[in-house]
Amino acid sequence: MRALTEAEVRASFVNADADEMRVMEMPHDFMLIDWDYLDFFSWRDPSAGRRGYILVQHDGGVAGIVLRSTDPGRARSGMCNICHTMQPGNQVSLFAARRTGDAGARGDSVGTYICADLSCHENVRLAHPLAPNEVRAAGQVDFRLDGTRRRMEAFAARVWSAS
Repeated sequence: MRALTEAEVRASFVNADADEMRVMEMPHDFMLIDWDYLDFFSWRDPSAGRRGYILVQHDGGVAGIVLRSTDPGRARSGMCNICHTMQPGNQVSLFAARRTGDAGARGDSVGTYICADLSCHENVRLAHPLAPNEVRAAGQVDFRLDGTRRRMEAFAARVWSAS
């Protein structure tokens, strides 16, 4: 992703109203973000525990989406639908985003299970431990990165798709 200013980030949101933009807080380390390293950017609002944000590349620009989460599960393990990482149940949450346009005005939303701390971008870069007789295949991490990016972009496309 290209580097963004706070004003560009705030202007990029496609499913947010004026009140949501007014109370949105940027991550504490916003000025330190290495944008060249990111395929998408996501963070939890430091002042509102159930609100999160994602920024994805779209049509040569960046589109932002406001997310709302449920409480994470407690008992079972779960898999993030974005990074495909299995995690304890309390580390995966259902996130929903209001759709854009008329559908969003009617209250329509889309949702998926995502890492509760929105750390998919980092989780997919962590190498899984290998068994003693395993060898890591060339390109395995790249394959996971591409899949994570594609799944996040597909989720975002569902937010702004017409209907």
